[in-house]
Amino acid sequence: MKNHIFAAILLFAAAVTAVRGNNHQPTDANFTGHVLNRQTQEHIPHATITVRGTNIGTVTDRSGHYRLNNVPVGAITIVASLMGFETQEIEVKAQSGHTIEVNFELTEQSVALDRIVVSASRSAVSQRDAVSIVNVVTPAVFEITNSVALADGLNFQPGLRVEQNCQNCGFPQLRINGLEGPYTQILIDSRPINSALAGVYALEQIPVNMIERVEVVRGGASALFGSSAIGGTVNIITREPTHNSLTVSNISSLIYGRAPDIATNLNASVVSDDRSTGVSLFASSRTRAALDYNGDGFSEIGEINMTNIGFRGFYRPAATSRLTLEYHTIDEFRRGGDRLDRPPHEAEIAEQTEHAIHSGGAKYDIFFDGGKHHLQFFSALQHIDRRSYYGAGQDPDAYGRTDDMSFVTGGQYTLRMDRLAFMPATLVGGVEYSHNALRDEMLGYGRIIDQTVDIYSVFAQNEWRGQLASILLGGRLDKHSMMRRPILVPRISGRLAPASWLSLRTGYAAGYRGPQAYDEDLHVTAVGGGVALIRVAPDLEPERSHTITLSAELMRRRPDTAFQLLAEGFYTRLDHVFVIEEVDTDADGNLILERRNGEGAVVAGVNLEANYIASRALHINAGFTLQSSRYTEPEQWSETVEPGRRMFRAPNDYGYLTTVWSPVRPLDLSLSGIYTGSMLVQHFAGYIEHDREVTTPAFFDLNLRAAYAFRLRGGVELQVSMGVQNVFNSFQRDFDRGPDRDSGYIYGPALPRTASIGVRLTM
Repeated sequence: MKNHIFAAILLFAAAVTAVRGNNHQPTDANFTGHVLNRQTQEHIPHATITVRGTNIGTVTDRSGHYRLNNVPVGAITIVASLMGFETQEIEVKAQSGHTIEVNFELTEQSVALDRIVVSASRSAVSQRDAVSIVNVVTPAVFEITNSVALADGLNFQPGLRVEQNCQNCGFPQLRINGLEGPYTQILIDSRPINSALAGVYALEQIPVNMIERVEVVRGGASALFGSSAIGGTVNIITREPTHNSLTVSNISSLIYGRAPDIATNLNASVVSDDRSTGVSLFASSRTRAALDYNGDGFSEIGEINMTNIGFRGFYRPAATSRLTLEYHTIDEFRRGGDRLDRPPHEAEIAEQTEHAIHSGGAKYDIFFDGGKHHLQFFSALQHIDRRSYYGAGQDPDAYGRTDDMSFVTGGQYTLRMDRLAFMPATLVGGVEYSHNALRDEMLGYGRIIDQTVDIYSVFAQNEWRGQLASILLGGRLDKHSMMRRPILVPRISGRLAPASWLSLRTGYAAGYRGPQAYDEDLHVTAVGGGVALIRVAPDLEPERSHTITLSAELMRRRPDTAFQLLAEGFYTRLDHVFVIEEVDTDADGNLILERRNGEGAVVAGVNLEANYIASRALHINAGFTLQSSRYTEPEQWSETVEPGRRMFRAPNDYGYLTTVWSPVRPLDLSLSGIYTGSMLVQHFAGYIEHDREVTTPAFFDLNLRAAYAFRLRGGVELQVSMGVQNVFNSFQRDFDRGPDRDSGYIYGPALPRTASIGVRLTM
């Protein structure tokens, strides 16, 4: 691991050295000015000022003023932006030896629906102009929902549902449009380094304080990021430094009045005066005690002790180039079952993991000809060392060790054309190589997964973009080392805006999943006093997918109010679908499950989303999904249960609600809730006599929060908050009890009633 890090540092040093000579010569063409809030006429600090097509930029100081030095001579566009405000652009002519005053007045956004996103087409584009729907989860969503980790906030987007799959260790899984976790591509800063092993607990291992935003693309529209993005893509964008700041926060919670959950975060940013360098540091720690909800001596919510430290920094060696570096490390211990104060092999049931995760990435951007040409080189690396115990009945053989290395590197070229045939166009093309080496050993069970997967990829697309319509044609060609032939993944999307208030979108994308280990293989569930081990069938064929989407978005905006309504239909057909079937029991009584190919499946439905801004003090957002998830032919998972077509853990309806009311400026009152409809769940024998299928009740998880901000001297702000999650304690009532339980028989909200207090200091 040290050799990889050392080699990466050498590459960064070589890149910086190579481009130092490209620094543009001083032009002594300067700009100065201020940025005002158009409504209040107050100066705005920390607004970003950039020169379009270059890396020249700065931020306004505490008084709302800025200065740009040595900009390129000639006609340029200066852009002022800040989250929560409409972006403003002014075209000016820079003259050598002259300082020109340019002032901005920014209008507050009544609803933030026009951010710049990158997940729609691998290039920066306005969210409203994107040819595919991109939903954005912001820090504000994490804040009003009292989220500590990524998993807590993803439920508040249409078509997304985070579920818990294990009473012992808290194995979370994200479903998009009804498809289980392995159908979702999780990216960190647009790089697919989150391996199958990392995906087991990743949603709880990523704290919200390292996240600038999360971009979500439902369906296969983001196929250029990876062909396994069948259900969708979750792109985690880490925090980028924009101005000097320091934030310290703490959220202390008490789960069901018994189990404390303490999360402490630190964020700091330092940016040079000329904006040529900057670094954002983040650190967090979390300590959560286990909870035995039903009093049988076995946990329903596992223990967690975790620390996370990392940074993201940039260096601009020239006006038209930029080097970005990101790194974070996670150390986590989690444990569930019984006798948590004893070694795991002295417990009746124990699931225990210790993770040491190192993730990092580098990106080097070069712009030419005023930003018309953009060349990007990127690399990212993730290494995981996991020590685990998944066992039952005081089994000394259930210890395991996993070593996982993921690496991705490549290059991308973007060409922005004023006109190609019939309208302006953006061409994106590139190459990518990804490597994953995994060795998972549970020698006592005779289980060894030792595999290496290499994928060589070429991708290209062209997007014609105009005010009235946009068309995107593209594809990705993958050569997977575990498949004989290359696979072509095509994509076509279109957007039509017949009126300023209406956008219509449609798209088609294909995808596949290769025959390799996935997260369920790397998580061992305790069942009936033994464990359930998953193996891959030797003749497993790749799974193919075809996805069609059709949507209509209506938006009406006024200075202080706005209304947005989105309706999106989706249809996904899966061929050779992966299914898990019970095949045997070994000599130790452990259940053997096998991943095999089924006939196929169809997942179809409608996502609805509404945003209503009644005033600047009241914001309401809600989403609802209606869907059907069924196999084309009945599939059998147990000898004692009749084959069925309905997919497990896929409710036909689910949704969310968030509301923020600010009756006075320092006070925010928030209400949020998650509705989960009835679904079909597997229940393995052990505590019960025979395997069976259970139709669960519906759940509604209501949360309340109040926060008050005190403005202190010197621009310091102190925020104090209080909240209650799952107010009505809508929690599962029929957990199995004792050592013979099926720990995978868990559904409904992640937490019972939980009270919390928070404090945040920003300066």
